[in-house]
Amino acid sequence: MKLEKISNNVLYAICGVSVLVFVLFFTVGYNNFDEKGNTAPQLTSVLLFLQYLLGVVTFVLMIWSVVKGIQNSGGGDEKATKGIPGSKIVLFTTILTILAFVVGYVFNLGEEPFTTSSGVTTSGGMVTVVDAFIWAIYIMFFVAVVTVILAATGVMTKSATKK
Repeated sequence: MKLEKISNNVLYAICGVSVLVFVLFFTVGYNNFDEKGNTAPQLTSVLLFLQYLLGVVTFVLMIWSVVKGIQNSGGGDEKATKGIPGSKIVLFTTILTILAFVVGYVFNLGEEPFTTSSGVTTSGGMVTVVDAFIWAIYIMFFVAVVTVILAATGVMTKSATKK
């Protein structure tokens, strides 16, 4: 089985499991309330576990991909088999990630402390950092969607082809 086929199957499996968990989260016991009257969905721990698992897997694969990319290119700016400049993509992604986090951080400066229903208070600084990550996720998701659309239409491939 080709590596691309394995990659596609893993992607479909991850998307399927994610959709299943989210559907179950919002349909099974979502309207439960605790003794203080706050919403307490039954499958919150399953959803959090999935997110932590996906975060760890993504981080490990990112490190593996960077190491593998450096080994394959020898540190140069060689083009991949389909004419994709890997080092430029890594540089662009790194800069975009940092900028997305900075934008999120700047927009959320001065957040107030957050108190949960159980009485635990989170500092305003930590709320700012969490909100910055959420903004970064939104920005990176938007860029990923635009990239997928451009790749599907073939606009970038046609313009990169020399005549």
